Amino acid sequence: MSKAEKTRQFIVEKTAPIFNKKGYAGTSISDMTEATGLTKGSIYGNFANKDEVALAAFDYNVKKVIAMVRAEMEKKKTVREKLLVYVDVYNNPHGFPEGGCPILNTAVESDDTHDALKKKVVDVILSWKDLIISLLQQGIESKEFKEIADPEQTALSIIATIEGGIMIARVTGKPYYRRQILEQVGVMIRALK
Repeated sequence: MSKAEKTRQFIVEKTAPIFNKKGYAGTSISDMTEATGLTKGSIYGNFANKDEVALAAFDYNVKKVIAMVRAEMEKKKTVREKLLVYVDVYNNPHGFPEGGCPILNTAVESDDTHDALKKKVVDVILSWKDLIISLLQQGIESKEFKEIADPEQTALSIIATIEGGIMIARVTGKPYYRRQILEQVGVMIRALK
């Protein structure tokens, strides 16, 4: 890794938690300089603008979540166990990026305000949906599950319930709501026969 690449990575690692907590609009250049200890010129010498930093920070935060999920899935044998990893990981968000789920955080803010961030969120959600569909199809092929009428609907329901649970717990300040809702996701997954 070159010095410039290391500096870019450093900036992303230090600003990613801020963007995830405060959002794009709420994160200022002074937040970024304070977190990195670098000057505005140093940051913008490595990134064209705040947008580039925010997009890289989103990617960094999402990769952390994906890596946690994949690492746990690799330990599981059955498709059902792999799907239940989502319940475990999202129910125990200690390894999550500071500020919580970057998909939810960024989706809410970028929906009408930042097309590039919105596109990244859409891509992540669609990729997540496709992974769950693929797992469901593997479960059908291995006879772990019977035919599932609409794998896409099932995948989207799992994602929506997870993300909705996070949002409800966060906005109400009641973390046990997340646990209760994620338990329901587990019920949905266990009910796949």
